[in-house]
Amino acid sequence: MTIDYDRLYVGGHWATPATGERIPVHAAATEELLGSVPEGAEADIDDAVAAARRAFDDPAGWPRWDPARRAEVLERFAVALEQRGGETARRVSAQNGMPIGLAQQFEGGFPPLLLRYFTGLVTGTPQEETRPGMLGGSSRVIREPVGVVGAIVPWNVPQAITFLKLAPALAAGCTVVLKPAPETVLDALLMCEAAAAAGLPEGVLSVVPGGRELGAYLVAHPGVDKVSFTGSTTAGRTIAETCGRLLRPVTLELGGKSAAIVLDDADLASTIESFFAATLLNNGQICWLGTRVLAPRSRYGEIVDTVTDLAKSLRIGDPLDETTQLGPLVSSRQRDRVESYIAKGLGDGGRLTAGGGRPADRDQGWFVEPTVFADVDNGHTIAQEEIFGPVLSVIPYSSEDEAVAIANATEYGLGGTVWTTDADRGEAVARRVASGTIGVNAYVNDPAAPFGGIKSSGIGRELGPEGLHSYQVFKTVYLDPERGRRALP
Repeated sequence: MTIDYDRLYVGGHWATPATGERIPVHAAATEELLGSVPEGAEADIDDAVAAARRAFDDPAGWPRWDPARRAEVLERFAVALEQRGGETARRVSAQNGMPIGLAQQFEGGFPPLLLRYFTGLVTGTPQEETRPGMLGGSSRVIREPVGVVGAIVPWNVPQAITFLKLAPALAAGCTVVLKPAPETVLDALLMCEAAAAAGLPEGVLSVVPGGRELGAYLVAHPGVDKVSFTGSTTAGRTIAETCGRLLRPVTLELGGKSAAIVLDDADLASTIESFFAATLLNNGQICWLGTRVLAPRSRYGEIVDTVTDLAKSLRIGDPLDETTQLGPLVSSRQRDRVESYIAKGLGDGGRLTAGGGRPADRDQGWFVEPTVFADVDNGHTIAQEEIFGPVLSVIPYSSEDEAVAIANATEYGLGGTVWTTDADRGEAVARRVASGTIGVNAYVNDPAAPFGGIKSSGIGRELGPEGLHSYQVFKTVYLDPERGRRALP
């Protein structure tokens, strides 16, 4: 039985879509039809932005509510999401191939946690302060919501990434128009059911599914005050150009090609589960994964064998099976992309030590074996371009300085890890890596700390207080009317 929606969630209501076009959704593991939703059109975006604009401009509306009052509604939203957490995880897992155990954590558990974290920040932080002036008088500095937010999210971790944007935006008092990726829309519409059940006020949230053209229309819409985008660097550059022309604030969380630096004292065997999570999690479909494994020449063969054994040991299968460690990729197009990079790796002279093909026992679904290349030069295509699949390149280095230089020799700067038995040494190396985030012997996105990249990996930060600040603007009220007369000549 398929899951089919006939209406879109626009302005807090289930509305008839502007056209009869639909988005079909297929199971990544079986290629069977899972369901469908209406495909949004420009007229639907117009309606959604207009509703968000009215809600934001209402003198008694959401932005002007006391933070504690907003927190009450968002707590109901968190509870409604928790009640649907199991079904959310199942839908995401079926759509994009995410192993169900991971989906339960990321997609079922993370959104309510983020709502509570950001509402706690807003309610626990004064929204204005008075500062004494240097020229006499004083100033009132006020935090205000930035306005109507256009949010665009990808298919790889759709609900967790949605709430990297929704949670701080809504807590700050913004209104949001969200465009989910067409590959993962069934979870997005389930989230809308939770929003409706929680009683989010009219106009505060709209969700309009569609492709790249619809996203571009939202980004450039005159009624939008800020854009938040997670996706490819190529798309991010286009969005940045549009927002630059419009002088519109934008947060961009883009691609990565992070390094996992294995130091010469590392004990990978004792941290292999964390190493897996930092390099191959979610079938390799996460932007911050350390897909370049840098290994010391003195232990190169050993490290290659350890990584190869890890890849060969992973349980590949149905993502809805609790024992599965590696599921399928999201689509046939994504599988084609990954396979083309495997061919490039072989063409550049990489030595295949694991995988490289499709699992022999899987004649349906978009599966690719976990793949490891040895003897890779950092200049090879597979070491420089984001693959977004379960493909690792093991690159040799001769000294710690060379390892850092190789790690930094990329256009990206999003994630990374350092593996060592000496935590202090690991942190010292981590500090030298040009990246927005990096872990020592593990990689975990902590909600309390800022997440984001440098260079071609993006602009701005999500999570932490910094993630909230990106949805706020500062207004200064000069309180002393005589200040100008006493200004310096």
